[in-house]
Amino acid sequence: MNERLPDQLREGLALVFVGTAAGHRSAAEGAYYAHPGNRFWRTLHEVGLTPRLFAPHEFPKLAGLGIGFTDMSKIGAGMDHEIAPEHFDRTLFETKMRRFRPRAIAFTSKKAASVWLGQPTGKIALGRQARTLPDFPEVFVLCSPSGAATRYWDIGPWRELADWLGRTKT
Repeated sequence: MNERLPDQLREGLALVFVGTAAGHRSAAEGAYYAHPGNRFWRTLHEVGLTPRLFAPHEFPKLAGLGIGFTDMSKIGAGMDHEIAPEHFDRTLFETKMRRFRPRAIAFTSKKAASVWLGQPTGKIALGRQARTLPDFPEVFVLCSPSGAATRYWDIGPWRELADWLGRTKT
């Protein structure tokens, strides 16, 4: 498999961010959320998930803070609508989450969540999701930090995630 971005997964993570697929800029730079218009890195710092503002190329350092990364499509790249449905691997994603067992996973778009849940994006609520799978991490759906999704931006679900993580530290 020719992965666009390597997973950053290991046991003991508090949180794994799950994107749809690498964007064109991220794939070219080999870094998650690399487009300058993407709010991801600023938002992590603003809601208190990181002690400082990290740059996209520093993403491997976040494992030391208990934060990992993966995508629903490891081989596709581009905007959500550009990813071929056959490039999504729900089973592999679930297998990884059950293996590494983070406390929470956070989809960084409704599209990524819809791929896993098998539901249209319009039926997916933002924020913490109701538990449906036993022995599975808590699931959050966040507003996309992409600049292309600016009109839908809401930092509220990101704050909810940070607050929940802060309350449930082990």
